[in-house]
Amino acid sequence: MKTGKYLPKIGTFDGAGFWKRAFAHQRGNLLRVVQVPDDQIKILVNKSYQELPAPLRFEIETSGIREENLK
Repeated sequence: MKTGKYLPKIGTFDGAGFWKRAFAHQRGNLLRVVQVPDDQIKILVNKSYQELPAPLRFEIETSGIREENLK
């Protein structure tokens, strides 16, 4: 097996499911965990999950966040 510099992350978090069930402050907490700037958080919390930029969704889904840590 060839070992490359790039190893894909493994998806562990149901970002879409959490986003659908979460209130704005919980969404904000999630975005803070993945280090989104506060001015962007105010804009993004009111968007649907599919409207978030793809790299941000990827980061949320593969960051290893647990839903218990966001409540």
